Amino acid sequence: MGLWQIGTDTLARSRFVLSPFAETFASLRLLHAGTGAHPGEEAWLREHLPGYHARLAADPVAALVVRVAFGTSWIADFFCPTSCAGESFEETVARVRATGAEEARANLLVCLQGSPLPAALERDDLPERATTLLTYVWEETVRPYWERRRRVLEADMVARTARVSQGGWAAVLDSLKPGTRWLGESRFQVNPNAYPPREIAAGAELLFMPVTPKTSWVSWEGRERYAVVYPCLGVLAEDHHRRPVPAGLGALVGTARAGVLALLGTPMSTTQLVAVTGQGLGSVGRHLRVLLDAGLVERRRAGQSVLYVRTPAGEVLMEASGVSGAGTGDRLPEPELDPELELELELELDPGIH
Repeated sequence: MGLWQIGTDTLARSRFVLSPFAETFASLRLLHAGTGAHPGEEAWLREHLPGYHARLAADPVAALVVRVAFGTSWIADFFCPTSCAGESFEETVARVRATGAEEARANLLVCLQGSPLPAALERDDLPERATTLLTYVWEETVRPYWERRRRVLEADMVARTARVSQGGWAAVLDSLKPGTRWLGESRFQVNPNAYPPREIAAGAELLFMPVTPKTSWVSWEGRERYAVVYPCLGVLAEDHHRRPVPAGLGALVGTARAGVLALLGTPMSTTQLVAVTGQGLGSVGRHLRVLLDAGLVERRRAGQSVLYVRTPAGEVLMEASGVSGAGTGDRLPEPELDPELELELELELDPGIH
């Protein structure tokens, strides 16, 4: 298994960061796989896979680069730089473009694990081909959704940072992604692959980067910088494609409040509603207070978290408003939540919710 030896000082200085490039690369991996992990990803794929396939058909070299770069257990280093935290997409992709042709080919050979490089890749414009494809994925499939995704990722980072202060790094590292586990004695299992242990030197930078697609990877640059890219909390990662709120329901309870009610066919916390709707915490709290008083939603406690869900009366109101699939029989399966990880903000930041 892949083990990193991490000193306590390095772990204490590590941080959660956002990266538009990491989100784009994760989306490229999802497009490459072609299969989503939940209905939101499947809907996104239905919208963007045809264009992606057409793009690859028009550039067979780029298609081959992707196929080789996504090795069975190794990603080509030049294709996915570790130094992407805190940068714009354009800044990071410029680093991909600046890669030397010889270095790019060498990285691809590592992915091939001893097999020769295909003749079609014996060329000097591989970094440019990769850059063009990454830019397409960003501009066409990620950037239109970036503001919402950014809010979702920020909510995940807030929750996990709070968990560090509550339960220490071990609990957070165990829950980052499949295959990660804190083994004690400064040992962090980053994946199940049979790689030699890596000792992270004192003073090295250790970054944790959430992405919304259900994918993950680790990377490093020399001995100075390491990154763990992980999928954010499941209920946040799901892309909640909401139907327009019926005018009658919006007139009755208010458009924003009706939108919150429409989302609560699946239990969600205040933090999650803030991330998904883009409304402020105070606004979401006030909407929930009104819906609670009206008997349209109810509260469920899960560990340290409080989740909200529509009551039978709320379901009847949704159905009467002409929202198909609003009944309990058509409700999506409840998400698998880690109740110890969900951040409870209601009582701390919105005293009006009790």
